[in-house]
Amino acid sequence: MKSLIRVLSAAGLVLGLALAAAPTQAQTNPPPPSAAAIAAAKELLQMKHVESLYANAVPAVVEQSKNELMRTNINYQKDLDEVAVIVAKKLAGRQNEIGDGMAKVYASQFTEQELKDLVTFYKTPLGKKVLTAEPTAIQMSMAYMTQWGQNFAQIVSNELRAEMRKRGKPI
Repeated sequence: MKSLIRVLSAAGLVLGLALAAAPTQAQTNPPPPSAAAIAAAKELLQMKHVESLYANAVPAVVEQSKNELMRTNINYQKDLDEVAVIVAKKLAGRQNEIGDGMAKVYASQFTEQELKDLVTFYKTPLGKKVLTAEPTAIQMSMAYMTQWGQNFAQIVSNELRAEMRKRGKPI
């Protein structure tokens, strides 16, 4: 469960950063991406193994929803456990909607040619290295950011305390 939240948070962060960097499209309504651009985006995302981010989305959301219902319906635990399996099977494959949506986002942010160029790049030796090394680099960067934030928060806290002491209000 925690891994799904982490995965979806990471995916949301990646999409959020991609969308935040893009110019506001409320001013202009570009045409929807072409089928070829979406296909190129899907190929790019497949090369980047993005599907691993949402592969377990359906069972994880079913489990989360079941647990939410169980909080107020504890007497139905056995039934909810059984029904959750049925619902997960019934909705299996719906996680692919995430990949389709991500492809449309990429296709709306990059031209068809840019997407094809990216696919070509990721087939080069350097591109292949980026594909294998980048997840580790991102993970290590996130760990560094977390550690930096913790250290910086302590510095800020110390500074706040020092300033409050100057005012005769030790905390």
